[in-house]
Amino acid sequence: MGESRQDLLSWVNKLLELNLTKIEQCGTGAAYCQIFDSIFMDVPMARVKFNVNTEYAYLQNFKVLQNVFMRHQVDKPVPVPQLTKCRMQDNLEFLQWTKRYWDQHYPGGEYDAVSRRKASGAPASASAGSSRAGASSAGATRRGTTPTIGGRQPRAAVGAASSANVTALQQELATQKEAIAGLEKERDFYFAKLRDIELLLQSALEADPELEKEEDSLVKHIQGILYSTEEGFEIPAEAEGGADELETF
Repeated sequence: MGESRQDLLSWVNKLLELNLTKIEQCGTGAAYCQIFDSIFMDVPMARVKFNVNTEYAYLQNFKVLQNVFMRHQVDKPVPVPQLTKCRMQDNLEFLQWTKRYWDQHYPGGEYDAVSRRKASGAPASASAGSSRAGASSAGATRRGTTPTIGGRQPRAAVGAASSANVTALQQELATQKEAIAGLEKERDFYFAKLRDIELLLQSALEADPELEKEEDSLVKHIQGILYSTEEGFEIPAEAEGGADELETF
């Protein structure tokens, strides 16, 4: 049995000095590229992009990984279409294999992950808004600008503060959108599993209609779990008219 999700996340974060919270985040391809860089030390990290959120950018990262596999004759197909969908199960299986390969081939010693990805466009520790605000402050000092005591703040200072606030809010919004997208993917993943179970039950009932009449059968118990609702749940009034037509979720 492979390692658990939490064990793998802890290993990736420690090795690469990242802060991943979900296995699905490996679907960008960036983490895989750098794991193999820790083994071979020749992955062109300048071409690996960490701060991306489009499937096209993910594909570019996986092209880098595939080239590394070809160069070092790593005999493992990379299921790019599945991995770039950022589904948990696909990335979990590939990451488990990656960990086994790393255990066998890592040369040992310290791996400086941060310096290796400096040119990759990975997010810096300080926010861009903070950097711009600091630069504006330093520029004002060099020009000999005297801070205003009382009254209105200098227009440049107000503008820098507003820019920093906007940047911080934009980053927070992007983080929230990413979290929501992750939850939606996880929801769809488990919904698909439930749908598959329902289809299996329907096939069983079509093959043997007598199962429907057995009150204490396994099929009945599974249906009870599938179609159960939270205690106190009521169908909204506007949906009652079409409720009879909806036999499955």
